[in-house]
Amino acid sequence: MATNVPGPSDRDFLVLEGVVTKCSRGGFYTVEYQSGAHRGTVLAKRSGRLSVHHIRITEGDRVRVEISPYDTARGRITRRL
Repeated sequence: MATNVPGPSDRDFLVLEGVVTKCSRGGFYTVEYQSGAHRGTVLAKRSGRLSVHHIRITEGDRVRVEISPYDTARGRITRRL
């Protein structure tokens, strides 16, 4: 009997592009984004794929961020643009 439990592909994330404004200790980055007329900042961490391939992120880099709709203050950097 199958249940309708959401899997990894069914997650709903807000995907935004922004600029890294600050590199903090512990692998956290402050990303400033603009979505239409709304501007904001997110505390984000690199995703696993970026860590595995040793992709460096520095201040001023444009990145793509996934933000959970439940906690919009934190996110995950999924790609460096």
